[in-house]
Amino acid sequence: MVSWIISRLVVLIFGTLYPAYSSYKAVKSKDVKEYVKWMMYWIIFALFTTAETFTDIFLCWIPFYYELKIAFVVWLLSPYTKGSSVLYRKFVHPTLSSKEKEIDEYLSQAKDKSYDALVHFGRKGLNVAATAAVTAAAKGQGALSERLRSFSMQDLSAIQRDGTVQGPVPSRTPTAQPRSRITLRSNSEATAASS
Repeated sequence: MVSWIISRLVVLIFGTLYPAYSSYKAVKSKDVKEYVKWMMYWIIFALFTTAETFTDIFLCWIPFYYELKIAFVVWLLSPYTKGSSVLYRKFVHPTLSSKEKEIDEYLSQAKDKSYDALVHFGRKGLNVAATAAVTAAAKGQGALSERLRSFSMQDLSAIQRDGTVQGPVPSRTPTAQPRSRITLRSNSEATAASS
């Protein structure tokens, strides 16, 4: 039996990469017949991929399941069987043509509802973020005011008459370090010292 990994590789290479390159060649050559051929393939392959998502869960225990998937992809691609063209013309096109108005209406409604839902949840998300920011600011205000207290008017009054400035008054922590002293010089003293 072919394992899941081999099946995935075959579907990836022959079901996706080869048709993608062939589609590129069709676009480059601007051959309308090739456009139509590869568009039919991609529509069928999209339906196959969608169905595969569910069948892999429920039908993978069937003997030769992965071999059947590989054979189906080869059948879709084969220029002799023209599998994607057959499926598209016999089943997909007639079904989509008869249900096109309902599908378009449903997609339009889904688009409007998704936009409304996006706006609604966007507003809720912004409200939650704003509330979180205000709460964090309110809780952090005590720490911020304690931090700013060391730069208050007490510090300005620490300037002594002899021209030295003491560092900021330490906060009310038990392990306060000694104040550092900085000597201020006038412009004339700094000029005299440098010469």
